[in-house]
Amino acid sequence: MATKTELSPTARDSKNAQDMQVDEVLIPRKVPSLCSARYGIALVLHFCNFTTIAQNVIMNITMVAMVNSTSPQSQFNGSSEGLPVDSFGNLNKAPESLSAKAPVYDWSPQIQGIIFGAVGYGGILTMAPSGYLAGRVGTKRVVGISLFATSFLTLCIPLAADFGIVFLIVTRIVQGLSQCSVIGGQFAIWEKWGPPHERSRLCSIALSGMLLGCFSAILIGGFISETLGWPFVFYIFGGVGCVCCLLWFIVIYDDPTSYPWISTSEKEYITSSLKQQVRSSQQPLPIKAVLRSLPIWSICLGCFSHQCYITATALLTLSCALSTLCQSGIYINVLDIAPRHSSFLMGASRGFSSMAPVIVPTVSGFLLSQDPEFGWRNVFFLLFAINLSGLIFYLIFGEADVQDWAKERKLTRL
Repeated sequence: MATKTELSPTARDSKNAQDMQVDEVLIPRKVPSLCSARYGIALVLHFCNFTTIAQNVIMNITMVAMVNSTSPQSQFNGSSEGLPVDSFGNLNKAPESLSAKAPVYDWSPQIQGIIFGAVGYGGILTMAPSGYLAGRVGTKRVVGISLFATSFLTLCIPLAADFGIVFLIVTRIVQGLSQCSVIGGQFAIWEKWGPPHERSRLCSIALSGMLLGCFSAILIGGFISETLGWPFVFYIFGGVGCVCCLLWFIVIYDDPTSYPWISTSEKEYITSSLKQQVRSSQQPLPIKAVLRSLPIWSICLGCFSHQCYITATALLTLSCALSTLCQSGIYINVLDIAPRHSSFLMGASRGFSSMAPVIVPTVSGFLLSQDPEFGWRNVFFLLFAINLSGLIFYLIFGEADVQDWAKERKLTRL
């Protein structure tokens, strides 16, 4: 007959203590997010992304003032047809104050497309290495130095434009190297700062600065160009970037253990949450498995198609609003399927998508030069097809579970 075995008081207390320790590891006490260090890090990254994207976008706004033309058709037609006229039928000339405030250049749509796309060449080269480098030497150094570089180069763009188109294109390429290092290198910080169940929220807060930067640059860039001259757009946003860079080096630390202003409870909460992730810095990146992984390719193609931006203003505005949902989806999907290699793969996927800012302006300029009247229609049809194909591929092959090649493998020694 079976008998019930009872534990002694000492054994029972020991078992209860062990259970409490396990519970503390598996279910860490959550620290309020308001005024917490980790959300402060996300907010600083928000402003860094705001600055970086604003510096990237302002060229699209100032180009109208730099070439002194709002109609690309004037570049193909030497006649005065279509130019603005006053109430007496005379041609309106450009305001004299505009020429006095800033120089004007004679750039064709093809040249403008090359200038727009030049900043994307750097992204192809640095997005993936910056994520890998940030995971090795620290996000603070990689992002901080890159943010200062892109801000300094933004200040130099008016001078580079005066020196010539070659100097401007080279400046834009180097600026693209720096900007994409900021974007690609920042994700490594969440490997040590972001509890697994909060990473999507923290990344979304940081990445939302991109949308705000784009919105702000478009909103006030034209006003600054009209009132102060287009060079001041670069001076103002470049100066804001330098201030943000100073804030970055003061506030940001690579891990919570070295952060001087974090509370003990939050530090324990973050470290205990990260203990649930089994990590191995000695395990190499499985390159072949990554290249064969369809979920990785779905992320890359999703990012690419999202980067490629319907003639009606309402539809265009709606598409821009809905595209922000991608920030909490494809852009941080790598943290779900391969958290151990997330810094490199995040940069690699964004680096793949950086081909879009290079290809799209160049192809758009070519299509416009071939058909100035209906070229934009072909551009939007092409972008629609690319975006739709990326969506379909992601819906079929995208996943949210940790992949087999990204899981911990126990190494046994004979």
